[in-house]
Amino acid sequence: MRTRPFVAALALAGAAVLPAAVPVAAHGDTVHLDVSGQRNGRVSTVATWENDHDPVTGEFTGTLAATATDGRMVGPWRLVAVPGEPGTYTTREILPAGHWRVSVDCAFPSPGHGEGELDVEAAVIGDPPLPGAPIPAPAPTATPTPIPTPTAPTAPPAADSAARARSAARDTPSDTTPDAATWAAIGTAVAAVVLVATGFWLRRRPHR
Repeated sequence: MRTRPFVAALALAGAAVLPAAVPVAAHGDTVHLDVSGQRNGRVSTVATWENDHDPVTGEFTGTLAATATDGRMVGPWRLVAVPGEPGTYTTREILPAGHWRVSVDCAFPSPGHGEGELDVEAAVIGDPPLPGAPIPAPAPTATPTPIPTPTAPTAPPAADSAARARSAARDTPSDTTPDAATWAAIGTAVAAVVLVATGFWLRRRPHR
């Protein structure tokens, strides 16, 4: 009689565990990763379960790495969930312009791997960043150098102007001085000639 309660308890426990175990078994133990595209340099990856193709949500641990045709390599970068798009993941980092071969890997909740090739153009300024992405600091603005305003020359005081005028008048020779000296010299020379001629005439004059 004691066996029946024990069996009943086991049946109840199995019924409680079975609904939780069925979805896990339906999902399978492998995650399928698909490189679905890129937006402004951020690669999108869709993660689904291999068996039922349901989106992988909840806790997720994945990375992205890429190699360009010119030899550039980036990553591994951590994959983060895209808000409002279940099973879609991307990176906070942006791929530079170029042709890239992208590989994505998942470690939790189950292993998974995917690859794809993308052409990425230069990122457009102003694209909204993902939540938690670092915000670049604004570029410093140059301060314009003030242009000096020319000042008018200060007029000298009236007293200084008068003194300079008097000094210039003293230093400037009179316009009449050279003429007066010239006429005085001419008059002296004429007087001397007249005196000499008069003396010579008086000597030659016969005495009566």
